Amino acid sequence: MSLKAKSFGNHPGAALEPTGDPMKDGLGPAAWNPDRSDRPDYTHDGKPRIQPMSNLEGWSVERRDPDPHGMVVRGADGVVAGTVVDLWVDLAEPQIRYLSVELSEGEGTILLPIAYCRVRRRDRSVNVKSIKAAHFKDVPRTRSPNQITLLEEDRIVAYYAGGYMYADPSRSEPFF
Repeated sequence: MSLKAKSFGNHPGAALEPTGDPMKDGLGPAAWNPDRSDRPDYTHDGKPRIQPMSNLEGWSVERRDPDPHGMVVRGADGVVAGTVVDLWVDLAEPQIRYLSVELSEGEGTILLPIAYCRVRRRDRSVNVKSIKAAHFKDVPRTRSPNQITLLEEDRIVAYYAGGYMYADPSRSEPFF
């Protein structure tokens, strides 16, 4: 993988500045490992560890927790990006790992890591601080609709992490 970046200096270790799409280029807060295995993580009994809840028998959201199914998803700008259509769960550590979001503009379905959002029971919404609504269409996709590889997880999580710095130009400027 060649880096899409330019150096700030002519010495080893100089800081790099992305030259393409900083949220996809794999640098800084959006870094991901290109050598990561491009296969799913498996449970001890050989099943893909993370799967959509809709494919699993006997799985549901605990009744005391808010169920994100059908909730709108808003970006950092408050604009609706889509609607939650499924939950992806970790079979080895029973918990939700991703929300499957159908995008509002008919641009398909993407995964939203549960750690990058806040589920609000009060107004039945899911809020994301790291990226704006327009950025959801560029979230890296999975090859399979029923499983996610370790490399795909790295790229998806890195995209949302990179948004904290790159989704709004004012975030990458100095505080002082």
